[in-house]
Amino acid sequence: MSQERQQQALAIIGLGKMGGGIARHALKQRFRVCGFDKKTPAADLVKAGLQVIGSLEELREAIRAPRLVFLYLPAGPLVDEALNALSRILERGDVVADGGNSYWGDSIRRHARLKDAGIEFVDLGTSGGPSGALQGACFMVGGERGAVGKLEPVLKELAVSGGYVHAGGPGAGHFVKLVHNGIEFGMLQAIGEGIDLLERYREKLPTADILDCWAHGSVIRSWLIELMEQMYREQRGLSSVPDYVEDTGEVNWLVEDALHMEVPTPVITQAVVQLLASRDTKHNWARAIAMMRHGFGGHPYGSDARIAHERHAGRVGGFPKHT
Repeated sequence: MSQERQQQALAIIGLGKMGGGIARHALKQRFRVCGFDKKTPAADLVKAGLQVIGSLEELREAIRAPRLVFLYLPAGPLVDEALNALSRILERGDVVADGGNSYWGDSIRRHARLKDAGIEFVDLGTSGGPSGALQGACFMVGGERGAVGKLEPVLKELAVSGGYVHAGGPGAGHFVKLVHNGIEFGMLQAIGEGIDLLERYREKLPTADILDCWAHGSVIRSWLIELMEQMYREQRGLSSVPDYVEDTGEVNWLVEDALHMEVPTPVITQAVVQLLASRDTKHNWARAIAMMRHGFGGHPYGSDARIAHERHAGRVGGFPKHT
């Protein structure tokens, strides 16, 4: 381990499932990590070497310029509040990367606002769920080349092998992540409908064993199929899982964007509609999707008031106009 690498420091604001996982992985990779959260950080994070900062103001002295600051906060006003505070604290040339599921149009506006203050902004689409954050995430990056270049060595160390792309300029990272989430919804819906068909066959089928078979060499083999099998076995079928599928609303933005762009997205759109339908009726596909979402992201079973609030508050502005 080089001395330069040992001295590389980064700050993470928001130490929940994703931010905390990224922090744990960075510490394991021998980065020096400063962390801030309104809640007391987990004891294992502190034991692993996390330097806890009591306020954002302390961040300026905690790491040297150019500072690399990662935000893992719920999309919406909390991101703007943090950026407003950081713009008064950080120095010209420091980089802030928003790793949450912010709307890409909001990221374009935030980039322009921070650029006026001399702060570089990168939108950092992050996928892989909490397990990916711990073991190697998939990063989709948007931003100007200079800013991304400062982050790139760190991101490649924190990414799973091959799981890094500089997708384009400001907004591109969060746009690519949004499209990713739309594809995810379509895949979840197709698998959920397939499970429903298996459950309704004329005789009882060994659903978990079928899923295990599909995970080995079939055309549809995937992590989602593996998660479906795992969750099906853990829950001993579908009946114990509520059929209410909760979400934070990002893919709703994608459907609206697709209409603005005049791009037909029937599968993604229908997946959103079916998710909404889960909140009024009882369907096995909804239980299956809830299982997989719990498996890959720790998403709750049933409704969650905090996530429902994030769904309604996460997008700050509307579809950006061409300039």
